[in-house]
Amino acid sequence: MENIAEISALVKLLDDPDEEVYHHVETKLLEYGGQVVHYLENAWEESFDGLLQQRIENIVHQIQFNTVKEDLNLWYLSGAFDLLQGALIINRYQYPDLDEQKIIIQIEDIKREIWLGLQYEMSSVEKVKLINHVLYQQFGFGGNTKNHHDPQNSYINQVLERKRGNQISLAIIYSVLAQKLDLPIYGINLPQHFILGYIDESRQEGTEYGVLFYINAFNRGNIFGKHDVDQFLRQLNLEALPEYYRPCSNSDIIRRIIRNLISAYENAGATDKVIELNELQDILAEKAKE
Repeated sequence: MENIAEISALVKLLDDPDEEVYHHVETKLLEYGGQVVHYLENAWEESFDGLLQQRIENIVHQIQFNTVKEDLNLWYLSGAFDLLQGALIINRYQYPDLDEQKIIIQIEDIKREIWLGLQYEMSSVEKVKLINHVLYQQFGFGGNTKNHHDPQNSYINQVLERKRGNQISLAIIYSVLAQKLDLPIYGINLPQHFILGYIDESRQEGTEYGVLFYINAFNRGNIFGKHDVDQFLRQLNLEALPEYYRPCSNSDIIRRIIRNLISAYENAGATDKVIELNELQDILAEKAKE
């Protein structure tokens, strides 16, 4: 690679006391993007200079953050079809070096257990009860009621590892599993809560908004009806808008994860993270209709 010499020379200049020189070097390294991370990490390991290490950390973070922004933008502009992919991109913000194959394997393991119990003649409710048994009893997942504001509740690798999450992360895992098994369970963007709906694909008479029933992934997959949503909205003094009853888009779900993270980091006083997450939120902002 013809750029190795230039990259090595730039890395050697990172400890230059002249701020102007440093900013020039930083700009050049950022232009190279991901290909310089390996060289920067090696330089960090070989150095005992605190300033140099800090500068390297900042540049590596900026390169990785730029990659997350690019990946999220591409996911969104391509139609946001794969919900798990969207969640993995947000995961990269905090865990850029994570082996994502491990997450995919963990989800496939849970899916296999559900699949083994599925039978063709099962009703919709029986299928949901099977998912609930496997996810909450067999694998031990549950809502993190003790530390609901912990940002780790929103990172899918941490939720799979610790078996604890918030409403949105558990709903993502639940609906991803269901959809992999061809079960029509999708996220519903209820204010102050996030729920799932089992969609009536035959659109039979008597189902409003195309939903047979609702599921609370945070509360061990509890099944409930439209009247419970009505009551919840009345308690919040909110108008019963159609979007509170029917499935939302994948980009709405990822937007909601980012909003949860912004709130969690605001509580923790992590201003830098709040600023960056707002940048991610802006990427998913509704585009003005042409």
